[in-house]
Amino acid sequence: MAGEVAVQCTLNKEAVPVLNTQQLAYAYIEIKPTGAMAAVRMPLNLCLALDHSGSMSGAKIRNVREAVKLIIEQLQPQDVVSIVLFDDKVDVIAPSQMVQNADALKTQIDKIRDRGGTTMSLGLSASIREVQKQLSPNRLNRILLLTDGQTYGDEDKCRQLATDAAVQGISIMAFGLGDEWNEVLLDDLAHHGGVESDHIRQPSEIMAIFKQQINRMQATVVTNTELILRLVGGVTPRNVWRVIPQISNLGYRALTERDVQVPLGQLEKDTGQALLVELLMPVRPAGRYRVAQAEVSYDVPSNQVHGERVRTDVLVEYTLDQQRAQQVNPDIMNLAEKVTAFRLQTQALDEARAGNLINATQKLRRAATRLLELGEADLAGAAQIEADRLERGEGLSSAGTKKLTYGTRKLTQRLDLPQEEPKGKVD
Repeated sequence: MAGEVAVQCTLNKEAVPVLNTQQLAYAYIEIKPTGAMAAVRMPLNLCLALDHSGSMSGAKIRNVREAVKLIIEQLQPQDVVSIVLFDDKVDVIAPSQMVQNADALKTQIDKIRDRGGTTMSLGLSASIREVQKQLSPNRLNRILLLTDGQTYGDEDKCRQLATDAAVQGISIMAFGLGDEWNEVLLDDLAHHGGVESDHIRQPSEIMAIFKQQINRMQATVVTNTELILRLVGGVTPRNVWRVIPQISNLGYRALTERDVQVPLGQLEKDTGQALLVELLMPVRPAGRYRVAQAEVSYDVPSNQVHGERVRTDVLVEYTLDQQRAQQVNPDIMNLAEKVTAFRLQTQALDEARAGNLINATQKLRRAATRLLELGEADLAGAAQIEADRLERGEGLSSAGTKKLTYGTRKLTQRLDLPQEEPKGKVD
């Protein structure tokens, strides 16, 4: 049936001024499963890939055991689960199986102990093999990976494994515990599958974050989501940002001179995804115009729906009324400010890694100013501290880098923008 997904678009301005030059507009595009999907549930094919190296001793390994048992309790009999432990060796303590004997699985979990070093590629490779045993487009095929340290010389192999997994429809949700792990590597692993990595600051947070993740997996009902933005002549896309559930730069692929493609991956109930698209608008006389059409294609495997499409127009009014042209949607502009703060800190960290310390310092201070204006005093302070470190020649701190990386991408998580239907005649 049609109607599983709804698409709405709101511009930062209902009306733009008539000018003799191009002007920037922000299109907020919300893509969400509808109420018709409330009862739909997609079975899981989940592998837990857990670092149990020596650094995971004490509270870390205890909290991991309890969090994994909680996941087992939340799974349903139609779900598939496997558990892989890795250090400098690999141990499949629960081969791929339907969740029909939770007590037996918990017994295996209680045997998890810390030992050895860290070779992540061994754990990833074994996890992919376990997911492959029950691989199906009708399941959510996911690896949940947890590590607290650096892997030993196999980063490129890990990236290749993630690439190969994504081709098969297996995504990797990667978590780093503490501060001594490689956030660039975990981001790369997650990016290939269209999900994200995340930071667990303290062992006491593992339980709540694992519970949140299993809830999100169980809420995933739409897959292979893709946006095609069909632009009217003269309209130019500049950037496409995902802003919900987190900020990330999606980029786009040009299909034709006027059509651009943006893969979106999976949609969860209630939250879905929201995008902020930067558009350069052409010169136009006064009137109401369609500047683009947003077309979203998607699958709902549980309902045997494949390649369904839904569309909405992006409309704008050009006006000679200067007072009307100055009216903006404050929520969308606030969102644009959050994206700017995220972009500045991302560029700053990239500049620092490349050795461009002056540029990195300047961007960190600009990011701090933006964050402070947004009321994010804690993140602003972290940006200032890292800028000061660079000026003193000390380099970025691992803790500060992770705080900025993962804190700024979550700036929009609680945003709730109202949607309005466009009105008026279209020229």
